[in-house]
Amino acid sequence: MQPQLLDTPIEFLKGVGPKRAELFKKEFEIYTFEDLLHYYPYRHVDKSQTHQIKDIASEGVYIQLRGKVASYEILGERYKRRLVAQFHDQSGRIELVWFNSIKWIEDLLKRKSEFIVFGRPTLFNGRWNITHPELEDPMNQAQSTVSVAFQPLYNSSEKAKKGGLDSRAISKLMVTLLNNVKDAVPERLSPQLISKYKLLPIGEALENIHYPKSNELLSQAKLRIKFDELFFTQLKMLKIKVENSVKSEGFLFPIVGETFHDYYRNHLPFELTNAQKRVIKEIHTDLKSGKQMNRLLQGDVGSGKTITALMVMLIAKDNGYQSCMMAPTEILATQHYESLKRLLKETKVTVGFLSGSTKESERKVLLEQLSTGEIDIIVGTHALIEDRVQFSNLGLVVIDEQHRFGVEQRAKLWKKNVIFPHVLVMTATPIPRTLAMTVYGDLDLSVIDELPKGRKPIITKLLFEKDRLALIGFIRQQIQLGRQVFVVYPLIEESEKMDLFDLMAGYDVMSHHFPYPEFGVGIVHGKMKAEEKEAGMQNFVEKRTHILLSTTVIEVGIDIPNASVMVIENAERFGLSQLHQLRGRVGRGAEQSYCILMGGQKISKEGKERLRAMVQTQDGFEIANIDLRLRGPGELEGTRQSGILDFKLADIIKDEKLVAFTRNLAKELLEQDPELKKPEHKPIKKHLDRIIGKNQHWSKIS
Repeated sequence: MQPQLLDTPIEFLKGVGPKRAELFKKEFEIYTFEDLLHYYPYRHVDKSQTHQIKDIASEGVYIQLRGKVASYEILGERYKRRLVAQFHDQSGRIELVWFNSIKWIEDLLKRKSEFIVFGRPTLFNGRWNITHPELEDPMNQAQSTVSVAFQPLYNSSEKAKKGGLDSRAISKLMVTLLNNVKDAVPERLSPQLISKYKLLPIGEALENIHYPKSNELLSQAKLRIKFDELFFTQLKMLKIKVENSVKSEGFLFPIVGETFHDYYRNHLPFELTNAQKRVIKEIHTDLKSGKQMNRLLQGDVGSGKTITALMVMLIAKDNGYQSCMMAPTEILATQHYESLKRLLKETKVTVGFLSGSTKESERKVLLEQLSTGEIDIIVGTHALIEDRVQFSNLGLVVIDEQHRFGVEQRAKLWKKNVIFPHVLVMTATPIPRTLAMTVYGDLDLSVIDELPKGRKPIITKLLFEKDRLALIGFIRQQIQLGRQVFVVYPLIEESEKMDLFDLMAGYDVMSHHFPYPEFGVGIVHGKMKAEEKEAGMQNFVEKRTHILLSTTVIEVGIDIPNASVMVIENAERFGLSQLHQLRGRVGRGAEQSYCILMGGQKISKEGKERLRAMVQTQDGFEIANIDLRLRGPGELEGTRQSGILDFKLADIIKDEKLVAFTRNLAKELLEQDPELKKPEHKPIKKHLDRIIGKNQHWSKIS
């Protein structure tokens, strides 16, 4: 099948037309023949055998019969009509009943009497019947070039079903499509790979994933499609990585000089962990290679990513270059700025700050200092990407929580210099190894897998409504010790659909138990104006409020060492990764900290598993693995919008061995033939170019 045929709009498939095409697009994101071809069934029903009526023994099991309709009648009044047909084979009789599409069925029964019937028998008044069976002309089945041994079942939606696109309709259209294209699907793997690993040719795999000739062929089809999904994803990421290392010239940072050494010996507030030292060495190896660095720095909450990034920015200064650190929110950017300013107060390193709320008079001075090189490190929000922001010599870009920035935003920052600056991407979301190698395969990975010395583990407890008064007493005790408390809610206002302890009701309860002026209770949530949020946070930072009630706007980056308690209401409503991030907002000071998970009345099995995991472990990577198993890769933060994990069949948890296998295979292939120029690799290159062509934007941006 030529790419032009693959790209044929879905409305041109016989049986679709404009109305169904619109449903395909809106409900299933199916726009072309290729999209429909890759809309796989969720399961199959065995139609490989034809039974006799006398063999029917139990209800609810799908069965296929062959025989004739002897007679039919339409019973009941206008809105309660039903069509009842007497169907028989050599062994006996059964009733077929329809409550819908009666006119269409009647027209069919007037024209034909012999049918293959498929459905689930039920026993009614001592007689067997099948309601709404499928009717197939034996001649049509005999003439079909597609196997009908197994009936595919496709996911549909209520809107699509009302528009005539239920599973049966989709399966009929799939037969039409396969009859048109199955012999013309171009192979995308080399003959050597297919032969060596005993893989089905792609045309056969696509036919058998929809209409398998046997269970064995269905298994082989699934394996081939999973193999392709994983192999080409790995190949794409690794090829981008190879191309970046070959083509992307980078600034040379050979020196670890006086600024770095002076800070390390005289100003470092605490001893670096072995993990931090290892990561700094890994990064410096990149910086002195002459190639542009693209590295992901992954570390659990509180593992010391900021001080690690600072040490790297000092290496940039020693080599005559400026650095910038970009954060997704003003709160987080401000915290990074205050933190760096505090860490560098006894040095000659200059730090600036730029955000959307920076006054114009300050902005002019700042931009002048940036362009002349007076500022060594600039911290800010997306304001850093504005065209008027020009650097003297930008050599290093640090991006925190990168998934919160759009691709175009990051690209603008990337292009602030003629030679691309080195890029260090930081994330506090631990990513399991299989996901990291799939999603971030184009980045080198550094992991800080050790917490700073002296950090006390956070005590995590699961409580319920019966424990509410004990919790209030515990919070009062902590405030009397001089500590502060976060309370996080999943909703802002009461919802009729969800019986949750919402934020505004929580404010009433907390204000009652902790009255003003003895106590201060503040609120921060997503519906507030930016300045109101900033003011609410600032009151908490400056200890004017003791308790901060919030939605998840405080999930990332808020650093309040004096906050020792994190209470999460209806904790079962949060994802594991989110719960772990929230817990990481406390435990940043020297005092013992606590995370209290308040469970709701009805908790699902999965919800209980999440809460149990939180109580039992503080290891972010272990939590990420559990989260990945429970929720799937597409739900994990940062992967859905990346467009990378568009797997239809592959599962990076269940297919972990296949993930590793295809990655090694892709790596070997590119080592042997980096440009995929060998004749046998021509189909691989052609398909890879097609994939990359469909998703150009993110390929050059970490």
